[in-house]
Amino acid sequence: MGESDDDLVARVARADHDACRQLVERHLRRVVVFSTRVLGSPHEAEDVAQDVFTRVWTHAGSWNPGGARFTTWLFRVALNLCRDRLGRRREVPLDDAIDPPDPGPTPAERFEEADVRRLVTRAVDTLPERQRTALALCHYQGLSNVEAAEVMDLSVEALESLLARARRTLRERLRPLAPELLTGGRRG
Repeated sequence: MGESDDDLVARVARADHDACRQLVERHLRRVVVFSTRVLGSPHEAEDVAQDVFTRVWTHAGSWNPGGARFTTWLFRVALNLCRDRLGRRREVPLDDAIDPPDPGPTPAERFEEADVRRLVTRAVDTLPERQRTALALCHYQGLSNVEAAEVMDLSVEALESLLARARRTLRERLRPLAPELLTGGRRG
């Protein structure tokens, strides 16, 4: 993997453009995916990602490598920028959510999978922002509950409560639309 994130941030603090490029290459995709899940808009997510890495460049000198992991800090910055954008919105259109391409073996299976993804994405998009964020961090970004709680500035118990409420709400909303999702069965 090469240099650690901490080493790269130290180089960025010395205005090393190559180190910044390496951090962007290493983390850009995850920041964009996370921000898209929080905002529901890939265009806004790209803007947020740009702002995140601008902050990496400008604040690298104040980075404390003995504190939180760099990725935890990165997602916290992304979440704060997403929250700022959400606070400026009046309404979040559900139709802006995109389905990432999925290379299923047959067109029929791809269509079915896309339909299921659309149902799940719409259900997730209707969750309150904090529940949606907790799901995005833990399930889509793979952060541990401890790391996600730190990003969201919550206790682990509060994060787990958000996740439990989100899962319960998703089960309730998806049961009438696609009961086979909840039982593991396939449509026939």
